[in-house]
Amino acid sequence: MKALGIILIVAGIAMFVFSGFSFNTEENIIDAGPIQVNKEKENNVSWPNYAGGISVAAGIIVLLAGRKK
Repeated sequence: MKALGIILIVAGIAMFVFSGFSFNTEENIIDAGPIQVNKEKENNVSWPNYAGGISVAAGIIVLLAGRKK
């Protein structure tokens, strides 16, 4: 339980610091034999700030619940 609580707290703090991440994918537009046309597309993944707060709060609750037993 202690390890889970610490992981949740660290993940929540990381979610506050990093509000998201982006990555690139390559799509084939035209593939006609030896001729290929590709397009690079940037994808963004983001999460709301309150998700980090919920994660930190859940980590604290798990830590406190683990101490009582």
